[in-house]
Amino acid sequence: MRILFIYPNLNAQIGFNYGVAFLSGMLKSRGHETRLLNINGQLNYPLDWQRIKKDIELFDPRLIGISMVSNQYQYCLEIASQIKKDFSIPVIGGGIHATADPDGVMASGFFDFVCLGEGENALAELAGRMENGKDCSNIPNLWTRKNGKVIKNRVAPFIDLTSLPFKDYGLFDFQKVIDAKGGWVGVMASRGCPYRCTYCFNHQMVSLYKEDLGKTEGELHYLRRHTVDEVMKELHYLLDNYQNISTFIFDDDIFTLNKSYLLDFCRRYQVEIGLPYVVNGHIKKFDKEKASALKESGCTIVKFGLESGSEEIRRRILNRRMTNEEICRGFEIAHQTGLHTSAFVMFGFPHENREDILMTTKLLGEIKPGRFRWSIFFPYINTDAYNIARKGGFINEEKMKSLDNFFAESCLDFGAELNLWIEKLQKIFPWYVNKYADLPVSPHYAHLVDEMEDITLEGWDHVKEEITKRDHEASNRCIKSGQLHYAVKYNPFMGVRSDFFLNEEKE
Repeated sequence: MRILFIYPNLNAQIGFNYGVAFLSGMLKSRGHETRLLNINGQLNYPLDWQRIKKDIELFDPRLIGISMVSNQYQYCLEIASQIKKDFSIPVIGGGIHATADPDGVMASGFFDFVCLGEGENALAELAGRMENGKDCSNIPNLWTRKNGKVIKNRVAPFIDLTSLPFKDYGLFDFQKVIDAKGGWVGVMASRGCPYRCTYCFNHQMVSLYKEDLGKTEGELHYLRRHTVDEVMKELHYLLDNYQNISTFIFDDDIFTLNKSYLLDFCRRYQVEIGLPYVVNGHIKKFDKEKASALKESGCTIVKFGLESGSEEIRRRILNRRMTNEEICRGFEIAHQTGLHTSAFVMFGFPHENREDILMTTKLLGEIKPGRFRWSIFFPYINTDAYNIARKGGFINEEKMKSLDNFFAESCLDFGAELNLWIEKLQKIFPWYVNKYADLPVSPHYAHLVDEMEDITLEGWDHVKEEITKRDHEASNRCIKSGQLHYAVKYNPFMGVRSDFFLNEEKE
């Protein structure tokens, strides 16, 4: 049977969808045929219904699956509604958004099935039953309709990763993705996370499975890893089948959790692979031994999620229980080992004020990471953070529906004054970090910050599009005088230390 996947990923970075790759691998192992429409302008596939319609007609699928994240849901609905107008093909919605809000997805009327949680076994079972004309109303992990009523089947236990067929990289025209990302290739060696941050889907996933299966969190075995042998096999496959791979990025929520696994991986990677690689760490799961092993095996960047510099916001709003002292110590260990560090931060949280946000810029100024990426808080539907924001009356619902990313602007309303400052901060965030970093350039950037803060809303509308140019000009002056600073590099929401990007340019 032919199954078509559609992955809307518009106005966003080029992404490889691990879930779709696993689903396609499972379906192909059962004898089915799959194809993907990867809707992304950077891959020369914009949201063009006539083109999508033509590709559907050419492939003639018997089932269409749409992978959803909340920021792209508006495009998912647009595509699904057009499919229902022009075709009689069943449509299934899956992905994080479908798991977070299955009632909303079913209520749209455009989806015949919704997949909750992990869908490899469910989708393979659905395809097999459809192909053989069997009843599809009682498949675990799937919601559907029967006699006008929504059938809400419970989820099955989490999948044993070692039982899964190989991911289907070929589905993605993967060489094109590699080249578009400059040789950086994403890999994922595990699923799950032991932490329950309020803004992340992990707590939703665990709650769903606990309720449906009647098990404790420990009994679920949510956190699972591919064996080191399996990971090495996958890396060798990629190197043998694709060109121009320069760096592997391990997209696991936290790669540094298990020390024995990490040390074994590092020993094997250093001998067998040898390319630079990047991992996500966690401040509470990071020490000198892990840092040294990562560095010696070729890890070039370790990334940490900080989110806020305010311990109160982290504790009360985000459920991230770590201290600023622990954060400083973790970054110091990484820097002493010679690892380049990256910090993820957000601002625009519910109940967050100006001083809370300044604490974030000041913390970055103190730890001086190799780079940092900032984003604006987006209340993903039905997360604990979404409920906090909604209860506090912060969410502009119409604006939330219109946003297709979490970098450009906020859908929360804090009042005119703070709204304007957050809008400014989105453009000039590195200037604040430079101001508080206690560097020779700090007075200059403090002056730039003061100048921006004095601009009114009307004035800001006239100058905001020039900020990127001004950042480049300020950076070039610092470079000419040999002064360390942060500048916007690689994308509009990343600040990078000048010693790193200048050395990279020399290479």
